[in-house]
Amino acid sequence: MSRKTKGLKPEHPFPIPEREQILAVLEEAGMPLAEGELIDRLRVAEPEREAVGRRVNAMERDGQIVRNRRGHFLIADKAGLIKGKVIGHPDGFGFLQPEDGSDDLFLGPKQMHVVLHGDVALVRVTGFDRKGRREATVTEVLERANSKVVGRLFIEHGVMFVIAENKRISQDILITPEGSKPAKAGQVVTVEIIEQPTKNAEPIGRVIEVLGNYADPGMEIEIALRKHDLPHEFPRAVETAAAKFGAQVEAKDVKGRKDLRDLAFVTIDGETAKDFDDAVYAERRAKGWKLWVAIADVSHYVKPGDALDVEGRDRGNSVYFPRRVIPMLPEALSNELCSLKPKVDRLVMVCEMDLSDHGTVQKYEFYAGVIHSQARLTYTRVAAVLEGREADPPVEKKLVPAIETLYGVYKSLLGSRSKRGAIDFDSVETQMIFDEQGKIERIVRVQRNDAHRLIEECMLAANVCASDYLEKNEQPTLYRVHEGPTPEKLEALRQMLKDFALSLGGGDTPHAKDYQALLSRIKGKPFASLLQTVMLRSLRQAVYSPENVGHFGLAYEAYAHFTSPIRRYPDLLVHRGIKGILKKKRYEEPDWNAIGNHCSETERRADEATRDVENWLKSYYMQDHVGDEFEGTISGVTNFGLFVTLDEMFVDGLVHISDLGQDYFQYDQSRHVLRGERTGVKYQLGGHVRVKVVRVDIEAAKIDFTLAGPVSPANMSEVTAPAKGAVRLRGDSGKPRDIDKKAKKQGKYK
Repeated sequence: MSRKTKGLKPEHPFPIPEREQILAVLEEAGMPLAEGELIDRLRVAEPEREAVGRRVNAMERDGQIVRNRRGHFLIADKAGLIKGKVIGHPDGFGFLQPEDGSDDLFLGPKQMHVVLHGDVALVRVTGFDRKGRREATVTEVLERANSKVVGRLFIEHGVMFVIAENKRISQDILITPEGSKPAKAGQVVTVEIIEQPTKNAEPIGRVIEVLGNYADPGMEIEIALRKHDLPHEFPRAVETAAAKFGAQVEAKDVKGRKDLRDLAFVTIDGETAKDFDDAVYAERRAKGWKLWVAIADVSHYVKPGDALDVEGRDRGNSVYFPRRVIPMLPEALSNELCSLKPKVDRLVMVCEMDLSDHGTVQKYEFYAGVIHSQARLTYTRVAAVLEGREADPPVEKKLVPAIETLYGVYKSLLGSRSKRGAIDFDSVETQMIFDEQGKIERIVRVQRNDAHRLIEECMLAANVCASDYLEKNEQPTLYRVHEGPTPEKLEALRQMLKDFALSLGGGDTPHAKDYQALLSRIKGKPFASLLQTVMLRSLRQAVYSPENVGHFGLAYEAYAHFTSPIRRYPDLLVHRGIKGILKKKRYEEPDWNAIGNHCSETERRADEATRDVENWLKSYYMQDHVGDEFEGTISGVTNFGLFVTLDEMFVDGLVHISDLGQDYFQYDQSRHVLRGERTGVKYQLGGHVRVKVVRVDIEAAKIDFTLAGPVSPANMSEVTAPAKGAVRLRGDSGKPRDIDKKAKKQGKYK
């Protein structure tokens, strides 16, 4: 008996072979095996043969093994099959994103006819397309991703069909009247797919929910919730579990906690905030400061595996839309017991820190406590106090010394931040002001003040202490990790800097301080916004991971999220880990990598959903400005045109390359430039242009601009001179949105 099949005797204590053993038998056979022959070779006792057959079928569903035309099993890898996720494209073609991380495979329209965006499939490489990409054929669909789809209902020649809001689903979904709720043409509906697409048939569904008309107030959010599969209604069991705690902290809950109710804790948040999960207090000491950061003790109420925990884990985080919040946990907790409201007792987890005059944490400790917040303050009111102005409404005089002490802590922490070299990108934050109908009235710039920065630095300090505490005590957790630039992006950045006679220190492995040193060097220069954008885009996206690789942007060797467990599930896990250490009882998760990936994905899902809503609202807003001209900053350069952000309205649009003038334009990706061959006119990232709004497509949330006035060599300097001030960047990745071939032809973008 070979080592690969060792342990498959009937007397083996585990008579049902593991998947690895089944694969080993197939590999040893060196040829496809019929199901009966495979089970025979596994030497399984008769009573267990049926169970083994079920395991073999499960392996087939998961793509580990496949059947050939004769119905015999063989290892998928041996058959040259690749498993991956289908990524659809609005033009009808798509790609397979392999699980092994290799390059994507092209799927033509014929292959995409049997799958939908998000499906998991097995494919076989069949050759290369005209662009040199590997081309594949779908052999089997392993997992269907779309059971429900939101879209608009159309009726043509008596045939009902839905066009999905997710444009990556390019197939029309035929609607059967049987079992469908009555809906009118043009309405937004949710469809349950009852028959998935096949080689010869379109997907078929039935209407299970009628959301209303496309332009109804709030419809953009309803669509985004369903398009991105965001859980937005709490099951009754979850609501019941949250309600059982009541509205007030009970005496029994306070026992064993450190009583901090005599300290003048305050919360400082935005004017529209409804949940207050952090409170701060500080005192001046002979040498340095003592800082308390108190965070709502969500883990006291949400226990591992209960209904609240399962729901919170599924959601991963709260989602903040304009004018509406989809909380991670029911409002009985998020807006009540776990909200640090003023003048009431609240349970908290506390990080108490001793800081030097220079902002260095010299000592810290964590413990469970109870506080009684003295006031709910806002950034605007605190900033007024710090600037010596009268706040509106006024801040109680007895709290002013406490605020001034916090400001002293902030200044010392700011010095520590500068010393370690954290990157401080200058970005623009905006706020939408809405009318009574829920549509944008105007978009304004949010002015960050010292009160914003004060709270930010206090939270950063507590987060760093949390990560250090967990790491020193060897308690597994989810770190917030941010890796430095990839070699490819770093090289592109260095090439760009050469054009400005600049360089980035640090050699092959630059640090955050090298980035910050470069930002300091270019501050105030006319090209500062251009280079800042390129620098930001060279960095990777922050994620959650049990592997601590540090936080590049913040220049921390270890960093974890401790400060918002009411709206971020990773923070709740951090709290459980800290409590585990305090109780000398290790907290474990079944799979730390899996929960880290899940929380990273739910965060991206929330970002995409909010971006969709904001883009729709801005498109609706810009309908009234078609034909108007505005000053704008080039925020993206591609081979098909320029993305421009309007300076005063913070709205993005596309100037298609065909509207740049009578010339052939060459795209220089490394320098983010489009350059005219004949005229020499060039358009570069960060450049300043004047544009005219020519088209708004509300349904697709797309806005098209043209340049206002002819372009000639005479105004080249105006076109290429980077705009002064901050550049508004899109999203965490800073990448421009993908463009499809159809959009290029129409002068639209996705």
